[in-house]
Amino acid sequence: MSSPLDNPTWTSLAGPHARFAERAGRVLRYPEDVAPFLGLPDDPGEQDWRDVAALAGPGATVVVAGGSDRPPAGWDVLEVLPGVQLVDEGVAAAPDSDAVRLGPADVPEMLDLVARTKPGPFRKRTVELGTYLGIRREGALVAMAGERLHPPGHTEISAVCTDPAFRGQGLGTRLVHAVAAGIRERGETPMMHAAAGNTSAIRLYESLGFVVRRRPNFVAVRVPA
Repeated sequence: MSSPLDNPTWTSLAGPHARFAERAGRVLRYPEDVAPFLGLPDDPGEQDWRDVAALAGPGATVVVAGGSDRPPAGWDVLEVLPGVQLVDEGVAAAPDSDAVRLGPADVPEMLDLVARTKPGPFRKRTVELGTYLGIRREGALVAMAGERLHPPGHTEISAVCTDPAFRGQGLGTRLVHAVAAGIRERGETPMMHAAAGNTSAIRLYESLGFVVRRRPNFVAVRVPA
Protein backbone atom coordinates (compact mmCIF):
# COMPACT_ATOMS: atom_id res chain seq x y z
CA MET A 1 0.00 0.00 0.00
CA SER A 2 1.23 3.50 -0.78
CA SER A 3 1.88 6.03 1.96
CA PRO A 4 0.24 9.47 2.08
CA LEU A 5 3.82 10.79 1.88
CA ASP A 6 4.24 9.37 -1.63
CA ASN A 7 1.84 11.99 -3.03
CA PRO A 8 1.78 14.61 -0.26
CA THR A 9 0.09 17.50 -2.08
CA TRP A 10 -2.83 15.40 -3.30
CA THR A 11 -3.31 13.58 0.02
CA SER A 12 -3.16 16.88 1.92
CA LEU A 13 -5.85 18.46 -0.27
CA ALA A 14 -7.99 15.32 -0.29
CA GLY A 15 -7.72 15.10 3.51
CA PRO A 16 -6.75 17.59 6.24
CA HIS A 17 -6.46 20.54 3.82
CA ALA A 18 -9.67 19.82 1.89
CA ARG A 19 -11.00 23.26 2.84
CA PHE A 20 -8.33 24.83 0.62
CA ALA A 21 -8.80 22.53 -2.38
CA GLU A 22 -9.61 23.84 -5.83
CA ARG A 23 -10.76 20.85 -7.88
CA ALA A 24 -11.25 19.74 -11.45
CA GLY A 25 -12.08 16.06 -11.72
CA ARG A 26 -9.43 14.24 -9.67
CA VAL A 27 -6.94 17.12 -9.80
CA LEU A 28 -6.51 19.26 -6.70
CA ARG A 29 -4.55 22.41 -6.08
CA TYR A 30 -4.05 25.13 -3.49
CA PRO A 31 -5.27 28.66 -4.25
CA GLU A 32 -2.42 30.64 -5.79
CA ASP A 33 -2.19 33.00 -2.82
CA VAL A 34 -1.82 30.02 -0.44
CA ALA A 35 0.74 27.76 -2.16
CA PRO A 36 1.89 27.07 -5.73
CA PHE A 37 1.40 23.28 -5.56
CA LEU A 38 -0.93 21.07 -7.57
CA GLY A 39 -1.70 17.42 -6.87
CA LEU A 40 -2.39 14.72 -9.42
CA PRO A 41 -3.86 11.33 -8.47
CA ASP A 42 -1.49 8.38 -8.20
CA ASP A 43 -2.47 7.09 -11.65
CA PRO A 44 -2.87 10.23 -13.80
CA GLY A 45 -4.22 9.81 -17.30
CA GLU A 46 -4.97 12.09 -20.24
CA GLN A 47 -8.23 13.30 -18.68
CA ASP A 48 -6.40 14.35 -15.53
CA TRP A 49 -4.00 16.48 -17.55
CA ARG A 50 -6.98 18.03 -19.36
CA ASP A 51 -8.37 18.83 -15.92
CA VAL A 52 -5.05 20.45 -14.95
CA ALA A 53 -5.41 22.69 -18.01
CA ALA A 54 -9.02 23.53 -17.14
CA LEU A 55 -8.13 24.32 -13.54
CA ALA A 56 -5.03 26.42 -14.22
CA GLY A 57 -5.92 28.02 -17.57
CA PRO A 58 -4.02 28.33 -20.88
CA GLY A 59 -0.38 29.37 -20.51
CA ALA A 60 -0.35 28.99 -16.72
CA THR A 61 2.58 27.48 -14.86
CA VAL A 62 1.85 24.76 -12.31
CA VAL A 63 4.14 22.94 -9.89
CA VAL A 64 3.57 19.23 -9.38
CA ALA A 65 5.15 18.68 -5.99
CA GLY A 66 6.56 15.38 -4.90
CA GLY A 67 5.61 13.40 -7.98
CA SER A 68 7.48 11.93 -10.91
CA ASP A 69 4.72 12.25 -13.51
CA ARG A 70 5.53 14.07 -16.70
CA PRO A 71 2.89 15.88 -18.78
CA PRO A 72 1.73 14.78 -22.26
CA ALA A 73 3.23 16.04 -25.49
CA GLY A 74 2.63 19.75 -26.07
CA TRP A 75 3.28 20.74 -22.46
CA ASP A 76 6.53 22.54 -21.64
CA VAL A 77 8.56 21.27 -18.71
CA LEU A 78 10.08 24.49 -17.38
CA GLU A 79 12.09 23.07 -14.48
CA VAL A 80 12.73 19.80 -12.71
CA LEU A 81 14.04 20.36 -9.20
CA PRO A 82 15.33 17.20 -7.50
CA GLY A 83 14.36 17.11 -3.86
CA VAL A 84 14.49 15.00 -0.74
CA GLN A 85 11.72 14.11 1.66
CA LEU A 86 12.73 13.73 5.28
CA VAL A 87 10.75 12.21 8.15
CA ASP A 88 11.17 12.51 11.91
CA GLU A 89 12.89 9.54 13.51
CA GLY A 90 14.14 11.06 16.73
CA VAL A 91 13.82 14.86 16.63
CA ALA A 92 14.26 16.42 20.09
CA ALA A 93 10.92 18.24 19.85
CA ALA A 94 10.32 20.79 22.60
CA PRO A 95 8.40 24.06 23.05
CA ASP A 96 10.43 27.27 23.07
CA SER A 97 9.62 30.12 25.44
CA ASP A 98 10.91 32.71 22.94
CA ALA A 99 8.72 31.43 20.08
CA VAL A 100 5.56 33.44 19.39
CA ARG A 101 2.59 32.42 17.27
CA LEU A 102 2.44 34.32 13.98
CA GLY A 103 -0.79 35.22 12.21
CA PRO A 104 -2.28 37.36 9.44
CA ALA A 105 -1.10 40.61 11.06
CA ASP A 106 2.50 39.36 10.81
CA VAL A 107 2.35 38.47 7.12
CA PRO A 108 4.11 41.63 5.82
CA GLU A 109 7.10 40.91 8.09
CA MET A 110 7.01 37.22 7.18
CA LEU A 111 7.01 38.00 3.46
CA ASP A 112 9.91 40.42 3.97
CA LEU A 113 11.94 37.80 5.85
CA VAL A 114 11.19 35.21 3.15
CA ALA A 115 12.23 37.63 0.41
CA ARG A 116 15.59 38.16 2.11
CA THR A 117 16.30 34.53 3.02
CA LYS A 118 14.54 32.52 0.24
CA PRO A 119 13.52 29.38 2.16
CA GLY A 120 11.06 28.38 -0.57
CA PRO A 121 7.54 29.32 -1.69
CA PHE A 122 5.60 31.44 0.81
CA ARG A 123 2.51 33.40 -0.18
CA LYS A 124 0.32 35.94 1.61
CA ARG A 125 -2.09 33.22 2.83
CA THR A 126 0.43 30.44 3.49
CA VAL A 127 0.16 31.27 7.19
CA GLU A 128 -3.36 29.78 7.12
CA LEU A 129 -2.01 26.27 6.45
CA GLY A 130 -0.96 25.63 10.04
CA THR A 131 0.99 26.92 13.02
CA TYR A 132 3.78 29.41 12.28
CA LEU A 133 6.18 30.40 15.04
CA GLY A 134 8.67 33.27 15.09
CA ILE A 135 11.41 34.71 17.24
CA ARG A 136 11.69 38.47 17.63
CA ARG A 137 14.59 40.64 18.66
CA GLU A 138 13.82 44.22 19.71
CA GLY A 139 10.40 43.77 18.17
CA ALA A 140 11.64 42.67 14.73
CA LEU A 141 10.91 39.22 13.31
CA VAL A 142 14.32 37.57 12.84
CA ALA A 143 13.47 33.86 12.45
CA MET A 144 10.45 31.71 11.70
CA ALA A 145 9.25 28.21 10.82
CA GLY A 146 5.83 26.70 10.35
CA GLU A 147 3.53 24.03 8.94
CA ARG A 148 2.70 23.62 5.25
CA LEU A 149 1.61 20.32 3.62
CA HIS A 150 -0.55 18.08 5.79
CA PRO A 151 -0.72 14.50 4.50
CA PRO A 152 -2.83 12.36 6.83
CA GLY A 153 -0.85 11.49 9.95
CA HIS A 154 1.98 13.89 9.09
CA THR A 155 2.70 17.61 8.90
CA GLU A 156 5.45 19.27 6.89
CA ILE A 157 7.73 21.78 8.61
CA SER A 158 8.52 24.57 6.16
CA ALA A 159 9.66 28.19 5.75
CA VAL A 160 12.57 27.68 8.16
CA CYS A 161 14.55 30.91 7.85
CA THR A 162 16.68 33.31 9.86
CA ASP A 163 17.71 36.89 9.19
CA PRO A 164 21.39 36.81 8.07
CA ALA A 165 22.36 39.11 10.93
CA PHE A 166 21.12 36.52 13.45
CA ARG A 167 22.43 33.29 11.94
CA GLY A 168 24.70 31.04 13.95
CA GLN A 169 22.60 31.37 17.10
CA GLY A 170 20.57 28.20 16.60
CA LEU A 171 17.27 30.03 16.14
CA GLY A 172 16.17 27.87 13.22
CA THR A 173 16.90 24.69 15.15
CA ARG A 174 14.92 25.93 18.13
CA LEU A 175 11.94 26.74 15.92
CA VAL A 176 12.05 23.36 14.17
CA HIS A 177 12.00 21.72 17.60
CA ALA A 178 9.08 23.93 18.69
CA VAL A 179 7.00 23.34 15.56
CA ALA A 180 7.75 19.60 15.77
CA ALA A 181 6.52 19.60 19.38
CA GLY A 182 3.15 20.98 18.31
CA ILE A 183 2.87 18.37 15.55
CA ARG A 184 3.71 15.56 17.95
CA GLU A 185 1.09 16.82 20.42
CA ARG A 186 -1.54 16.12 17.74
CA GLY A 187 -0.26 12.56 17.40
CA GLU A 188 1.26 13.27 13.98
CA THR A 189 4.77 12.84 12.58
CA PRO A 190 6.84 15.85 11.47
CA MET A 191 8.33 15.71 7.98
CA MET A 192 10.18 18.10 5.66
CA HIS A 193 11.19 18.68 2.04
CA ALA A 194 14.43 20.21 0.81
CA ALA A 195 16.13 20.76 -2.52
CA ALA A 196 18.56 17.91 -3.14
CA GLY A 197 21.28 20.44 -3.89
CA ASN A 198 20.88 22.13 -0.50
CA THR A 199 23.24 19.69 1.17
CA SER A 200 23.97 21.93 4.15
CA ALA A 201 20.27 22.09 5.07
CA ILE A 202 19.88 18.34 4.61
CA ARG A 203 22.87 17.67 6.88
CA LEU A 204 21.37 20.00 9.49
CA TYR A 205 17.96 18.30 9.37
CA GLU A 206 19.58 14.87 9.59
CA SER A 207 21.55 16.03 12.63
CA LEU A 208 18.24 17.04 14.23
CA GLY A 209 16.81 13.54 13.86
CA PHE A 210 15.21 13.55 10.39
CA VAL A 211 16.03 10.81 7.91
CA VAL A 212 15.71 10.88 4.13
CA ARG A 213 12.71 8.80 3.11
CA ARG A 214 12.59 9.35 -0.66
CA ARG A 215 13.89 11.61 -3.41
CA PRO A 216 10.98 13.17 -5.31
CA ASN A 217 11.15 15.64 -8.16
CA PHE A 218 9.33 18.99 -8.13
CA VAL A 219 8.26 19.66 -11.71
CA ALA A 220 7.17 23.05 -13.07
CA VAL A 221 5.16 22.76 -16.30
CA ARG A 222 3.36 25.22 -18.55
CA VAL A 223 -0.17 24.55 -19.71
CA PRO A 224 -0.42 24.76 -23.52
CA ALA A 225 -1.75 28.15 -24.65
